[in-house]
Amino acid sequence: MLINNYCVVSVMSGTSLDGIDILYSKFSFDGKWNFKIIDFETISYSLEWKQKLKTLTQFSKTELNQIDSKYSEYLANQVLDFINSNSIENIDFIASHGHTALHNPGQGYTYQIGNRQIFADILKQKVICDFRVQDVGLGGQGAPLVPIGDKLLFGNYDFCINLGGFANISFEKNKRRIAFDICPVNIVLNHYVNHLGFDYDDKGKIAQSGTINFSLLEQMNDLSFYKQSAPKSLGLEWVKETVFPLIDSFNLETKDTLKTIVEHIAVQITKHIDIKQTEILITGGGAYNSFLIERIEALSKSKIIIPDNEIVEYKEALIFGLLGVLKDRNEVNCLKSVTGAKKDHSSGKIFNPKINV
Repeated sequence: MLINNYCVVSVMSGTSLDGIDILYSKFSFDGKWNFKIIDFETISYSLEWKQKLKTLTQFSKTELNQIDSKYSEYLANQVLDFINSNSIENIDFIASHGHTALHNPGQGYTYQIGNRQIFADILKQKVICDFRVQDVGLGGQGAPLVPIGDKLLFGNYDFCINLGGFANISFEKNKRRIAFDICPVNIVLNHYVNHLGFDYDDKGKIAQSGTINFSLLEQMNDLSFYKQSAPKSLGLEWVKETVFPLIDSFNLETKDTLKTIVEHIAVQITKHIDIKQTEILITGGGAYNSFLIERIEALSKSKIIIPDNEIVEYKEALIFGLLGVLKDRNEVNCLKSVTGAKKDHSSGKIFNPKINV
């Protein structure tokens, strides 16, 4: 018999490398899904881990497997510290996204590190994780996975946009959920502001001080990905192979690069939301980039809504908790209309802790 209340610790690490988001929340079902966020924390990566995660595409399969094991152990210990420091006792399971190492669904693979049995063993808790692999095996993009949560938890908005490492969008069209990656955001902005010794461009102030290079802007907007039809998704490999070489070929000052890329992001986003007067929920680290938000508003007729900080920062972690709940109930948590898979399905792996560990 299905229960209708769940206490979940969920874990998310995004491509922008802001850190590990850990969230304790409660989900309840009374004809529709509701949630309550109780405790949350973002744990910054050490310089060693940040450098390693930046360069995952460069490791051999053997090296990547070793990193996967170490990262699974590291992640489990961070979650254990979170549970202990918040005196959390009632947990149905841990839901974890892991960290994307490789993602090329066109070639039939995606790989998230941090999804090993040791995770459950250290925590002595059931762990539901590795949500993308099954979808790719069914011919899907394995991304984005958040739209099921947008539909069930934030369905009152016309569009949901997350500005993380990449911008992704989710909306209803003809009674189907549609979603896709729009363009890179913090994965590019943070890369270039790092040249100045900063982790990120606070409120977009450095970008705002720059000058747009319209030749670079035109070439960025002309990238073939933007001509593809959904479903479609982006990965670090594409950025390294396509975006960075193009930007670097212009040899611009960092502030000019940042301003040009902010304009590029705003142009690409408003292509998809400038349909009518709509309400847009914007979350993710990019929501704090005031200059980027100003440019989106300037190019759009839509009303931009930025929620409380805990939703801005932890919405993706929250939704991966919901994905875990749906998997635990063997209910659909991955939509073919979003990923392009052969069918809707209940995705993810379940690890129970080994006895006497």
